[in-house]
Amino acid sequence: MKFKKAISLILALSMILSLAACGSKTDETDKAEVNAIFTPGTYEGEAEGFHGKIKVSVTVNETEITGITLDHTETPGLGDKAVEKISLAVKESTSLNVPMVSGATYSSKGILAAITAALEKAGADIEALKSKEAEVGGAAEDVEKTTDVIVVGGGGAGLAAAVSAHQNGASVIIVEKMPQVGGNTIISGSAYNAADPDMQASLTMTDLEKQTVEEIISAEQTGPVVKEWQETLKKEWNEYLASGKTGLFDSPSLHKLQTYNGGDKLGNTKLISVLAENTLPAVKWLEDLGMEFKDYVFTVLGGLWSRAHKPEKPLGTGYVEAYMNYIQENSDNIEVMVDTKADSFIVEDGAVKGINAEKNGAKITLHADKGVILAAGGFGANVEMREKYNTLWPSLKDYKTTNHTGATGDGLVMAEAIGASLIDLEQIQLLPMGDPETGSLSGNIEQGVQDRIFVNKDGNRFVDEGERRDVMTKALMEQTDSSMWVIVDKHSYPTGDTINNFNESIDSLVESGRAYKADTLEELATLMGVNPDNLVKSIETFNQAVEGSIKDPFGRTLFADKIDTAPFYAGARVPTVHHTMGGVEINEVAQVIDGKGQAIKGIYAAGEVTGGIHGTNRLGGNALADITVFGRIAGESAALAK
Repeated sequence: MKFKKAISLILALSMILSLAACGSKTDETDKAEVNAIFTPGTYEGEAEGFHGKIKVSVTVNETEITGITLDHTETPGLGDKAVEKISLAVKESTSLNVPMVSGATYSSKGILAAITAALEKAGADIEALKSKEAEVGGAAEDVEKTTDVIVVGGGGAGLAAAVSAHQNGASVIIVEKMPQVGGNTIISGSAYNAADPDMQASLTMTDLEKQTVEEIISAEQTGPVVKEWQETLKKEWNEYLASGKTGLFDSPSLHKLQTYNGGDKLGNTKLISVLAENTLPAVKWLEDLGMEFKDYVFTVLGGLWSRAHKPEKPLGTGYVEAYMNYIQENSDNIEVMVDTKADSFIVEDGAVKGINAEKNGAKITLHADKGVILAAGGFGANVEMREKYNTLWPSLKDYKTTNHTGATGDGLVMAEAIGASLIDLEQIQLLPMGDPETGSLSGNIEQGVQDRIFVNKDGNRFVDEGERRDVMTKALMEQTDSSMWVIVDKHSYPTGDTINNFNESIDSLVESGRAYKADTLEELATLMGVNPDNLVKSIETFNQAVEGSIKDPFGRTLFADKIDTAPFYAGARVPTVHHTMGGVEINEVAQVIDGKGQAIKGIYAAGEVTGGIHGTNRLGGNALADITVFGRIAGESAALAK
């Protein structure tokens, strides 16, 4: 879908909140000084953005830009905001020397290049426009404010916490260092795990899935809590079998055990229990906020089970829009401060009472009457911090990341300075699904686990594609150039305009060279540069496993359709840094724990800044569940603190 001349609610709020960063309109004298006398008229320009062509129509008179209209397919809620924000800044300042939008570099460069192309046609002195300083607002002033609850970080966890705190009677200030809210949530694949028997009833349970449940029930466990989970699961499973139902079985108990086992039994069982018991109620809470999910569940990469809920809106925009709609409706009591970087906590008598922050050189001092919630995200985009804590992978110095540029671990530094316990920092999750050029998740052609396979540069499968994320990534690292191809067919893309999980149509991916399409496997192999015989054999063996005539050679248990219907598609993928599972230690009510195991008064935490839930490996689809459940809990805990 194309977004023409439309400013979303998120964009409108972000532009208002960060107007100073956009630049202000200069007066006519300033404009006349620019050696850019335009030939009046309307001119077209285009350039490559992150998701295809960005096209502009720029209208000018002799001395100023009077209008810019847009036609693009940039990521809703992030890339589109960059396009709108930069075009506004260019128009208002008559300058091409405007700042990039952090986290949306490709979109930022694309819109500037498109506008530049149009202005060249208007006879502009481009170098003069590039050298002219874009005027900004007046000098920044120091600010001091008091509120009930302060939230550090405007990603999914922070926004959930802010909404929850307000629903529990608190006034709230959200502090976000980036120019826009959304964090990693808004660019995520959006899958949300929750055991949801009503939704899962439409899926037929296979014999292999039944075997999986029985193996989990009979597996040896040592901890009393985990054994209790097993006993509950055994009872639920026997009831399911006695009922004669054929739909996919699931329960919070199964979710707990898969989360615990999937993290090599390192996760905190108390936190895992809270997570799994509250994921479905949190879905209902999101829906009450206006969030819309599709009417099916699926298995997301590394999710191990079909319990992932998929939003109606692309990427994570649905979550952020739902929160921001609520925030706008309650703007008298919830304030959002973007471009505002928290630096340290204010601590008085052993309790956190506020934060010190900075915005455009000005000092921001915020006091909290009830509590501060830390939701500043992880450190996947901080190469130095990754190298400092990584002990489990080869050097991650040269690996790209799926994370936005603001995921640099600032919150961990702040928390450590007040004595917070930091745990599991070496547990860094990589995915085998990075874009070869950017490391991002975009361009991934898979629609779910059951209908695709991976092959290496020889055209051979090399791993169970339904396995844990760390298992798949380690196997990929052993392949030539640590590179693989994802293979799907018409079952995944019935038509050329069918979109992937990142709002990209398969036709657009093929057109841009990010995916290949062919009517035969042999032709596809040629496009990929792999051995045709190997590729055909790989898919033949997979199809035999799907129909049950052989046992899958890699032990795969998650299947749906054969790969047997043209057109066939292939997309290249590489390892990428995705999630930092360690962080601030918290308890069941999201209080931050110190080095002595005691709660630090006045401070709570939620989201990727925390550690202890996922163990050595996070199940796909558990992150958005985690940030929503614990964001909601943190907001309530802070608001009701005495």
